[in-house]
Amino acid sequence: MKLTLPSPDVPLKIGTRGSPLALAQAYETRQRLCQAFDLDESAFEIIVIKTTGDKVLDRPLKEIGGKGLFTREIEEDMLSGKIDIAVHSMKDMPVLQPVGLLLDTYLPREDVRDAFVSHSFEGISELPAGTLVGTSSLRRKAQLQNKRPDLTVVEFRGNVQTRLKKLEDGVASCTFLAMAGLNRLDMTHVAKSAVAVEDMLPAVAQGAIGIERRENDLNTAGLLEAIHDIPTGQRLSAERAFLKELDGSCETPIAGLAELQGGQIHLRGEVLRPDGSEAINDHVTAPIEDAAILGQELAKKLLSEAGEGFFDWRE
Repeated sequence: MKLTLPSPDVPLKIGTRGSPLALAQAYETRQRLCQAFDLDESAFEIIVIKTTGDKVLDRPLKEIGGKGLFTREIEEDMLSGKIDIAVHSMKDMPVLQPVGLLLDTYLPREDVRDAFVSHSFEGISELPAGTLVGTSSLRRKAQLQNKRPDLTVVEFRGNVQTRLKKLEDGVASCTFLAMAGLNRLDMTHVAKSAVAVEDMLPAVAQGAIGIERRENDLNTAGLLEAIHDIPTGQRLSAERAFLKELDGSCETPIAGLAELQGGQIHLRGEVLRPDGSEAINDHVTAPIEDAAILGQELAKKLLSEAGEGFFDWRE
């Protein structure tokens, strides 16, 4: 199939959220497409779309609808033809896309670790009992309370800059961000330390950028194929199958990380009670071609160990 390349007269329209990190990810996507096809930036138009998740910042995500809040308006604009592709942080993405849309392109994955950020402390082990820790992530909250139930966790929503301002204002003594986001924003210096995955297993697909398109848009599919990173796709195949089998949402503390080892894929997974009182984790290995099956099997194994009601909130 001969591809029709975008041009200044008929640009490829890239939809994105408007935070500095979201824009950095859209710019990276544009840059990779420019390099792949020797195109000028003018062949692409970046369109900022404000999502419900960006508008409502005073309530936890679980109270207003979960992960889809960061994608719904963007996906509606793609289905209506207002944009051609959408650039997403994969850890924010539901495992199912709306009918007519496909998510099958991933850029090379960044650092998967969480960053510990504080003006006063170097790491989790230094925190005195009762320290206020700010996070909006149910996974991070549950993992922290599992290891350090003596700490106090406060709600801390917003983009990277908003959360750093809250830290500056003393809303909390420390917080966690994704190392990937800090790297992409050239703000690696903000992290006091990177948290080892053995100490805090990251969110499923953390550090990965995904590009969504219309399923029947074969020309765009051809363009995106040129920038797709196969190893990242293989890793996310296992992780997102794991999440899907667990029916993961912003109301369920789930962590997962797949890594390639030769021709094998190794998957670690963890589920936690929302209050952090119990954590169940395990790991499995299989040939790369069985990545999705591996994710499903690990999820079923953890669910059987967890038992009914494991994710229910305790008052």
